[in-house]
Amino acid sequence: MVTAKSAASGTPAKKRAPNPAFMKPLTPSPALAAVVGAAPLPRTEIISKLWVYIKAHNLQDAANKRMINADAKLKEVFGKPQVSMFELAKLIGNHVK
Repeated sequence: MVTAKSAASGTPAKKRAPNPAFMKPLTPSPALAAVVGAAPLPRTEIISKLWVYIKAHNLQDAANKRMINADAKLKEVFGKPQVSMFELAKLIGNHVK
């Protein structure tokens, strides 16, 4: 991505470096491991694998795509039958070390 300022000066724009805290491998709890696997993964990969599982099992609410309906495995992780997609990162924070 080239900004107007960097294009005018002829210097290339700096690429954003990922935050090292998001790249640190975290060990999932047994409940979360049932969905994403037991191997330590970065937080970003855990969220990606959760979305793969949600889409593969058709767990997005048909009327409101921002809501996720929990099946038996996800209910153990979420603690409730339905969550907003914006709550995912917060809810998995309790299931990783």
